[in-house]
Amino acid sequence: MNLTFFAEARCRQPFSVLGWQLMQPDNKNKGLVLRCYLPHASEVEAFDAKTDKSLGQLAAVIGCPGVFELAQPRKRKAVPYYFQVKQGQHQYRLVDPYQFSDQAYYAVHFVHSQPENLYRQLGAQLITLDFAGKSLPATRFAVYAPDASTVSLVGDMNHWDGRCHPMERTECGHWVLVIPEIATGTRYKFEVKNKHGDLLPHKADPLAFYAEQYPSHASLVYDHAAYQWQDQNWTTRKAGNVYQSAMSIYEVHPGSWRRDSDNAPLSYQALAAQLIPYVLEMGYTHIELMPIMEHPFDGSWGYQPLGLFAPTSRFGHPDDFKAFVDACHQAGIGVILDWVPAHFPEDGHGLARFDGSCLYEYEDPRRGWHPDWNSCIYDFGKDYVRQFLVASALYWLEHFHIDGIRVDAVASMLYWDYSRNAGEWVPNIDGGNHNYEAISLFQWLNREVYSKFPLAMTIAEESTSFPQVSRPTDSGGLGFGFKWNMGWMNDSLRYISKDPAYRQYHHGDLTFSMVYAYNENFILPLSHDEVVHGKGSLLEKMPGDEWQKAANMRAFLAFMFAHPGKKMNFMGIEFAQAREWSHSQSLDWHLLSFDKHRGMQQLFRDLNHTYRGHTPLYQLDYDTAGFGWLDHQDAAHSNVSLFRQDAAGERVYVVSNFTPIPRNDFCLGVAQAGEYEIILNTDSEHYWGSNYPVQQAPLLALEQAMHGQACRIVLNLPPLSTLYIRQKI
Repeated sequence: MNLTFFAEARCRQPFSVLGWQLMQPDNKNKGLVLRCYLPHASEVEAFDAKTDKSLGQLAAVIGCPGVFELAQPRKRKAVPYYFQVKQGQHQYRLVDPYQFSDQAYYAVHFVHSQPENLYRQLGAQLITLDFAGKSLPATRFAVYAPDASTVSLVGDMNHWDGRCHPMERTECGHWVLVIPEIATGTRYKFEVKNKHGDLLPHKADPLAFYAEQYPSHASLVYDHAAYQWQDQNWTTRKAGNVYQSAMSIYEVHPGSWRRDSDNAPLSYQALAAQLIPYVLEMGYTHIELMPIMEHPFDGSWGYQPLGLFAPTSRFGHPDDFKAFVDACHQAGIGVILDWVPAHFPEDGHGLARFDGSCLYEYEDPRRGWHPDWNSCIYDFGKDYVRQFLVASALYWLEHFHIDGIRVDAVASMLYWDYSRNAGEWVPNIDGGNHNYEAISLFQWLNREVYSKFPLAMTIAEESTSFPQVSRPTDSGGLGFGFKWNMGWMNDSLRYISKDPAYRQYHHGDLTFSMVYAYNENFILPLSHDEVVHGKGSLLEKMPGDEWQKAANMRAFLAFMFAHPGKKMNFMGIEFAQAREWSHSQSLDWHLLSFDKHRGMQQLFRDLNHTYRGHTPLYQLDYDTAGFGWLDHQDAAHSNVSLFRQDAAGERVYVVSNFTPIPRNDFCLGVAQAGEYEIILNTDSEHYWGSNYPVQQAPLLALEQAMHGQACRIVLNLPPLSTLYIRQKI
């Protein structure tokens, strides 16, 4: 038998030639031969694993360096064995992986309707073998590469030598190998040759649960069962109505929220110790982390991921990230992850041309290449890719107890012509620009998430007017729980950035969002995208002098919290960071030594606590009964007034003055007579406001109709301010 293919790493069916084999393929001679390939060994002796008795010395096969054989003409039944290997001056015991053919052949069983099978069976799975009547720990490696001619496992276990551990190809295109006694933390990759036999760059495991940083980008064996969760009170809590609950989300980039004295990012452990108390004090309900899935380039902020099943090791071990989530839950804080199924970078160790073919991406660059981000686009029509993406979402919910995922760049997936000119895209089968494959993927994703994790939520960052993004799939919707209100964000920022003298001509930018407010389950986002790439910080978007900038920002933020929809703000906004955000340095926490920034932080703290403490501000966010304009037509004075109402009829009245001119003796319509109180005033001296006198005496409602209401109160509106008012209990 010619066995030279071992030296060339061209073995695709190693179980047909290694381990116990019949001496003659025609089966006339019923004896067995034990064969191994150990290219670095000088001597190999085999032992019966049950009795520890020597089976004999294996002989080197002439003309096939590294191949050793032991003929056993009388042996009729294979026995478990191990080798004693001599390599130079060293000797070691080796349990040969090629005796475990059953486990390798039948390691991978897929049910296409159950995408979680991917992360339960592929990658590096810790298993236990029955070896000579004893339990033997092992790791089963499995990877999908249907177009490869050969795949070998390389790593710490074989000095990264692709000849040592050829993997077995299964009928469905998976390559599998079980290796005993592989410890957690062992580094590995796959050495893949394309269908022509050409060697590709070593590939990281697409299903790796743990990964190393540059320059190796190696995958690591990881044990999910090792961490013991303590968040049972959170995960078993009674399911409430998330749409009728307060939700104020703090968007965080873990690498730059705060840095240590050496300008190094905080670890997951340090984030748990510092970020969670801050979030509690500030009154947020959720933390939303920009993508922590493993990614090769810091400057992508995580939005060019290559490890959709691994938390980045930049900040620590996967168990440390679990502990961070665990601590959030024990503190009553939900955790949302940004998740990127739209595209991936073409780094050599990643998914691009994984087995020499376009396994994960569309082959036609008009569909498979994203011009905005210079990255590959997943082929949403392939069953395996669809399973891979849905499995990733379920994985974070199951193994890391994540409370929700915010899906990035949804619009880029829904439209074939997204960021493309005529002639640069291929229409769908009906000649249109909708990507039916992506649409059905989203529907499947959301059905899977909500059926298997009913406490979880999905959020779409969708920047167009695509219909029914947050409507059920059985009525034709995409099935997301929420959608970012990008229209509100763009319109309101355009309005507030205008000089107050010109706002009267743009009044519709402030009020138009209520025309479509109930089309979707909206979240109002002020995200990282609004404070980078030359856009300036939120504070610097504001017109006027230093005081006016801060006053504009305070009035605008309070208006945002009064508007229907859940809230999300990017880190640094809460204390009015003046410069644009940078991923490579800490937020400017030193600004809190100044009254202006300390006042803004106090306002944000009070906004969150006021919002959470008053059900009218959130309970009926998605019900028309929860909101009413009092006056939205006073463009000449840039005033708006409204009320928010809960299911019991309790109200909070809100009035905003977006000019630097006080409005004395302002009349505001209210529903009932009685005494009223101001529960939040953005012009308060506590927030670095002017403390303009709002009232001379108790606010008593007069029985005089106003704004369609039976009564009115009279007060002074401070300059550039928003007031929250309620009837005294």
